[in-house]
Amino acid sequence: MKKKVSIGERSFNIINITFLVLLALICIVPFLNIIATSFASTQEVVAKKFILFPTTFSLDAYRYILSTPTIFRALAVSIGVTGVGTIVSMCVTSLMAYGLSRKYLFGRGFINFLVVFSMLFSGGMIPTFLVVRSLGLVNSYWAMILPVAVNAMNMIIMRNFFQALPDSLEESAKMDGCTDFGVFFKIMLPLALPSIATISLFYAVTYWNTYMTAILYINDSSKWPIQILLRQIVIVSSGMQAESSSVDVIPPAQTIKMAVIVIATVPMLIAYPFVQKYFVKGALVGSVKG
Repeated sequence: MKKKVSIGERSFNIINITFLVLLALICIVPFLNIIATSFASTQEVVAKKFILFPTTFSLDAYRYILSTPTIFRALAVSIGVTGVGTIVSMCVTSLMAYGLSRKYLFGRGFINFLVVFSMLFSGGMIPTFLVVRSLGLVNSYWAMILPVAVNAMNMIIMRNFFQALPDSLEESAKMDGCTDFGVFFKIMLPLALPSIATISLFYAVTYWNTYMTAILYINDSSKWPIQILLRQIVIVSSGMQAESSSVDVIPPAQTIKMAVIVIATVPMLIAYPFVQKYFVKGALVGSVKG
Protein backbone atom coordinates (compact mmCIF):
# COMPACT_ATOMS: atom_id res chain seq x y z
CA MET A 1 0.00 0.00 0.00
CA LYS A 2 1.41 3.36 -1.03
CA LYS A 3 2.08 5.70 1.87
CA LYS A 4 0.04 8.89 1.79
CA VAL A 5 2.20 12.01 1.75
CA SER A 6 0.96 14.84 3.90
CA ILE A 7 0.75 18.45 2.73
CA GLY A 8 3.61 19.41 5.04
CA GLU A 9 5.90 16.69 3.66
CA ARG A 10 5.01 17.61 0.09
CA SER A 11 5.71 21.28 0.76
CA PHE A 12 9.03 20.43 2.39
CA ASN A 13 10.06 18.25 -0.56
CA ILE A 14 9.21 21.00 -3.04
CA ILE A 15 11.15 23.63 -1.09
CA ASN A 16 14.06 21.25 -0.55
CA ILE A 17 14.27 20.23 -4.22
CA THR A 18 13.98 23.84 -5.37
CA PHE A 19 16.77 24.92 -3.02
CA LEU A 20 19.05 22.08 -4.14
CA VAL A 21 18.39 22.81 -7.83
CA LEU A 22 19.23 26.50 -7.31
CA LEU A 23 22.36 25.55 -5.39
CA ALA A 24 23.41 23.19 -8.19
CA LEU A 25 22.86 25.92 -10.78
CA ILE A 26 24.97 28.34 -8.76
CA CYS A 27 27.81 25.81 -8.91
CA ILE A 28 27.33 24.62 -12.51
CA VAL A 29 26.50 27.85 -14.41
CA PRO A 30 29.88 29.56 -13.81
CA PHE A 31 31.72 26.48 -15.04
CA LEU A 32 29.47 26.26 -18.10
CA ASN A 33 30.28 29.91 -18.77
CA ILE A 34 33.99 29.13 -18.57
CA ILE A 35 33.71 26.24 -21.05
CA ALA A 36 31.44 28.19 -23.42
CA THR A 37 33.69 31.25 -23.41
CA SER A 38 36.77 29.14 -24.14
CA PHE A 39 35.07 27.79 -27.30
CA ALA A 40 33.46 31.08 -28.39
CA SER A 41 34.63 33.08 -31.37
CA THR A 42 36.40 36.41 -31.02
CA GLN A 43 33.40 38.39 -32.26
CA GLU A 44 31.05 36.72 -29.78
CA VAL A 45 33.38 37.28 -26.83
CA VAL A 46 33.69 40.96 -27.73
CA ALA A 47 29.92 41.37 -28.24
CA LYS A 48 28.67 39.45 -25.18
CA LYS A 49 29.60 39.71 -21.53
CA PHE A 50 28.12 36.36 -20.52
CA ILE A 51 28.02 33.20 -22.67
CA LEU A 52 26.40 29.88 -21.84
CA PHE A 53 26.06 28.42 -25.33
CA PRO A 54 28.38 29.81 -28.02
CA THR A 55 26.69 30.37 -31.38
CA THR A 56 29.97 29.85 -33.25
CA PHE A 57 32.51 27.36 -31.97
CA SER A 58 36.17 28.26 -32.21
CA LEU A 59 39.30 26.41 -31.14
CA ASP A 60 41.57 29.43 -31.54
CA ALA A 61 42.27 29.71 -27.81
CA TYR A 62 43.26 26.06 -27.53
CA ARG A 63 45.36 26.27 -30.70
CA TYR A 64 47.17 29.28 -29.24
CA ILE A 65 47.82 27.55 -25.91
CA LEU A 66 48.93 24.28 -27.54
CA SER A 67 50.98 26.02 -30.22
CA THR A 68 54.13 25.83 -28.12
CA PRO A 69 55.76 22.43 -27.49
CA THR A 70 56.73 23.55 -23.98
CA ILE A 71 53.16 22.98 -22.80
CA PHE A 72 53.49 19.25 -23.45
CA ARG A 73 56.70 19.21 -21.44
CA ALA A 74 54.93 21.08 -18.64
CA LEU A 75 52.06 18.58 -18.79
CA ALA A 76 54.56 15.73 -18.49
CA VAL A 77 56.15 17.46 -15.48
CA SER A 78 52.78 17.91 -13.77
CA ILE A 79 51.72 14.34 -14.48
CA GLY A 80 55.03 13.01 -13.17
CA VAL A 81 55.00 15.19 -10.05
CA THR A 82 51.35 14.29 -9.39
CA GLY A 83 51.92 10.56 -9.84
CA VAL A 84 55.17 10.28 -7.90
CA GLY A 85 54.07 12.79 -5.27
CA THR A 86 50.79 11.01 -4.60
CA ILE A 87 52.57 7.67 -4.19
CA VAL A 88 55.20 9.15 -1.87
CA SER A 89 52.60 11.02 0.18
CA MET A 90 50.36 7.99 0.54
CA CYS A 91 53.27 5.75 1.59
CA VAL A 92 54.50 8.20 4.22
CA THR A 93 51.02 9.19 5.40
CA SER A 94 49.66 5.64 5.70
CA LEU A 95 52.76 4.33 7.50
CA MET A 96 52.76 7.28 9.90
CA ALA A 97 49.00 7.02 10.46
CA TYR A 98 49.15 3.30 11.19
CA GLY A 99 52.05 3.72 13.60
CA LEU A 100 50.31 6.51 15.52
CA SER A 101 47.09 4.49 15.68
CA ARG A 102 48.80 1.77 17.76
CA LYS A 103 48.27 2.42 21.46
CA TYR A 104 51.50 0.65 22.44
CA LEU A 105 53.73 3.01 20.40
CA PHE A 106 56.20 4.78 22.69
CA GLY A 107 55.82 8.59 22.55
CA ARG A 108 52.57 8.32 20.59
CA GLY A 109 50.88 11.17 22.47
CA PHE A 110 53.79 13.58 22.01
CA ILE A 111 54.08 12.83 18.28
CA ASN A 112 50.34 13.33 17.83
CA PHE A 113 50.68 16.67 19.62
CA LEU A 114 53.44 17.72 17.22
CA VAL A 115 51.24 16.79 14.24
CA VAL A 116 48.34 18.88 15.55
CA PHE A 117 50.73 21.70 16.44
CA SER A 118 51.95 21.82 12.83
CA MET A 119 48.37 22.49 11.72
CA LEU A 120 48.27 25.66 13.84
CA PHE A 121 51.84 26.96 13.46
CA SER A 122 54.38 26.57 10.68
CA GLY A 123 57.97 27.61 10.18
CA GLY A 124 57.03 30.11 7.49
CA MET A 125 58.10 30.65 3.90
CA ILE A 126 61.69 31.82 4.47
CA PRO A 127 62.75 29.08 6.96
CA THR A 128 61.18 26.47 4.69
CA PHE A 129 63.07 27.84 1.69
CA LEU A 130 66.33 27.78 3.66
CA VAL A 131 65.75 24.14 4.60
CA VAL A 132 64.96 23.20 0.99
CA ARG A 133 68.07 25.02 -0.24
CA SER A 134 70.29 23.44 2.41
CA LEU A 135 69.10 20.01 1.25
CA GLY A 136 70.06 20.84 -2.33
CA LEU A 137 66.51 20.54 -3.65
CA VAL A 138 66.33 23.90 -5.45
CA ASN A 139 65.57 23.35 -9.16
CA SER A 140 64.76 19.74 -8.37
CA TYR A 141 61.41 18.03 -8.95
CA TRP A 142 61.61 16.78 -5.37
CA ALA A 143 61.26 20.39 -4.20
CA MET A 144 57.63 20.22 -5.37
CA ILE A 145 57.02 16.93 -3.53
CA LEU A 146 58.93 16.58 -0.27
CA PRO A 147 57.95 19.92 1.41
CA VAL A 148 54.26 18.97 1.09
CA ALA A 149 54.62 15.18 1.29
CA VAL A 150 52.50 14.86 4.45
CA ASN A 151 49.32 16.77 5.18
CA ALA A 152 48.49 16.72 8.88
CA MET A 153 44.72 16.58 8.39
CA ASN A 154 44.95 13.70 5.92
CA MET A 155 47.22 11.83 8.31
CA ILE A 156 44.80 12.32 11.22
CA ILE A 157 41.88 11.05 9.13
CA MET A 158 43.82 7.91 8.21
CA ARG A 159 45.00 7.45 11.80
CA ASN A 160 41.43 7.56 13.08
CA PHE A 161 40.41 5.11 10.36
CA PHE A 162 43.04 2.62 11.55
CA GLN A 163 42.02 3.21 15.17
CA ALA A 164 38.42 2.31 14.31
CA LEU A 165 39.50 -1.15 13.12
CA PRO A 166 39.28 -3.85 15.85
CA ASP A 167 42.53 -4.77 17.60
CA SER A 168 41.58 -8.43 17.27
CA LEU A 169 42.54 -8.30 13.57
CA GLU A 170 46.14 -7.48 14.44
CA GLU A 171 46.24 -9.97 17.30
CA SER A 172 44.91 -12.79 15.12
CA ALA A 173 47.38 -12.03 12.33
CA LYS A 174 50.32 -12.01 14.73
CA MET A 175 49.19 -15.31 16.25
CA ASP A 176 49.43 -16.75 12.74
CA GLY A 177 53.03 -15.51 12.50
CA CYS A 178 52.46 -12.26 10.64
CA THR A 179 54.97 -9.44 11.21
CA ASP A 180 54.05 -5.80 11.80
CA PHE A 181 54.64 -4.99 8.14
CA GLY A 182 52.64 -8.06 7.16
CA VAL A 183 49.71 -6.90 9.29
CA PHE A 184 49.92 -3.46 7.72
CA PHE A 185 50.17 -4.52 4.08
CA LYS A 186 48.00 -7.66 4.13
CA ILE A 187 45.29 -6.72 6.66
CA MET A 188 45.07 -3.00 7.30
CA LEU A 189 45.68 -1.50 3.86
CA PRO A 190 43.00 -3.58 2.07
CA LEU A 191 40.48 -2.55 4.73
CA ALA A 192 41.52 1.10 4.41
CA LEU A 193 40.89 1.24 0.65
CA PRO A 194 38.07 3.86 0.89
CA SER A 195 40.26 6.14 2.99
CA ILE A 196 43.28 5.58 0.73
CA ALA A 197 41.30 6.37 -2.44
CA THR A 198 39.87 9.56 -0.97
CA ILE A 199 43.12 10.89 0.47
CA SER A 200 44.95 9.96 -2.74
CA LEU A 201 42.55 12.23 -4.59
CA PHE A 202 43.26 15.05 -2.12
CA TYR A 203 46.99 14.65 -2.63
CA ALA A 204 46.66 14.36 -6.42
CA VAL A 205 44.70 17.63 -6.57
CA THR A 206 47.32 19.32 -4.40
CA TYR A 207 50.21 18.20 -6.61
CA TRP A 208 48.37 18.93 -9.85
CA ASN A 209 47.71 22.49 -8.65
CA THR A 210 51.32 22.95 -7.57
CA TYR A 211 52.06 26.64 -7.89
CA MET A 212 53.70 28.26 -4.90
CA THR A 213 56.36 25.58 -4.37
CA ALA A 214 57.25 25.76 -8.07
CA ILE A 215 57.47 29.56 -7.92
CA LEU A 216 59.75 29.41 -4.87
CA TYR A 217 62.04 26.51 -5.73
CA ILE A 218 62.08 26.07 -9.53
CA ASN A 219 64.13 28.61 -11.49
CA ASP A 220 64.62 26.46 -14.59
CA SER A 221 61.69 27.10 -16.95
CA SER A 222 62.10 23.63 -18.48
CA LYS A 223 60.99 22.15 -15.15
CA TRP A 224 57.89 24.30 -14.72
CA PRO A 225 54.62 22.45 -14.08
CA ILE A 226 51.52 23.18 -16.14
CA GLN A 227 50.10 25.74 -13.70
CA ILE A 228 53.15 28.02 -13.96
CA LEU A 229 53.30 27.76 -17.73
CA LEU A 230 49.59 28.53 -18.10
CA ARG A 231 50.08 31.61 -15.94
CA GLN A 232 52.89 32.74 -18.23
CA ILE A 233 50.71 32.18 -21.29
CA VAL A 234 47.96 34.38 -19.83
CA ILE A 235 50.46 37.14 -18.97
CA VAL A 236 52.09 37.03 -22.40
CA SER A 237 48.77 37.00 -24.26
CA SER A 238 47.44 39.95 -22.24
CA GLY A 239 50.62 41.92 -22.85
CA MET A 240 50.59 41.24 -26.58
CA GLN A 241 46.98 42.36 -26.88
CA ALA A 242 47.70 45.50 -24.90
CA GLU A 243 50.40 46.41 -27.42
CA SER A 244 48.42 45.48 -30.53
CA SER A 245 45.31 47.12 -31.95
CA SER A 246 44.38 44.09 -34.06
CA VAL A 247 42.16 41.45 -32.47
CA ASP A 248 43.26 38.94 -35.10
CA VAL A 249 46.81 38.66 -33.71
CA ILE A 250 45.81 36.28 -30.93
CA PRO A 251 42.48 35.23 -29.38
CA PRO A 252 40.98 37.55 -26.74
CA ALA A 253 42.66 37.37 -23.35
CA GLN A 254 39.33 36.40 -21.77
CA THR A 255 39.03 33.37 -24.06
CA ILE A 256 42.59 32.30 -23.33
CA LYS A 257 42.00 32.59 -19.57
CA MET A 258 38.90 30.40 -19.80
CA ALA A 259 40.72 27.82 -21.93
CA VAL A 260 43.55 27.78 -19.38
CA ILE A 261 41.07 27.06 -16.59
CA VAL A 262 39.55 24.20 -18.59
CA ILE A 263 42.95 22.63 -19.31
CA ALA A 264 43.97 22.94 -15.65
CA THR A 265 40.69 21.52 -14.32
CA VAL A 266 39.63 18.73 -16.70
CA PRO A 267 42.30 16.14 -15.66
CA MET A 268 41.08 16.17 -12.06
CA LEU A 269 37.45 16.04 -13.20
CA ILE A 270 38.31 12.93 -15.21
CA ALA A 271 40.00 11.29 -12.20
CA TYR A 272 37.20 12.08 -9.75
CA PRO A 273 34.58 9.55 -11.00
CA PHE A 274 37.00 6.66 -10.43
CA VAL A 275 37.17 7.36 -6.68
CA GLN A 276 33.71 8.85 -6.22
CA LYS A 277 32.23 5.70 -4.70
CA TYR A 278 34.90 5.80 -1.97
CA PHE A 279 34.78 9.53 -1.42
CA VAL A 280 32.05 10.00 1.22
CA LYS A 281 32.90 6.86 3.17
CA GLY A 282 36.61 7.53 3.13
CA ALA A 283 36.26 11.16 4.14
CA LEU A 284 33.88 10.55 7.02
CA VAL A 285 34.81 7.18 8.54
CA GLY A 286 38.09 8.47 9.94
CA SER A 287 36.78 11.83 11.07
CA VAL A 288 34.30 10.87 13.80
CA LYS A 289 36.71 9.58 16.44
CA GLY A 290 39.40 11.57 18.18
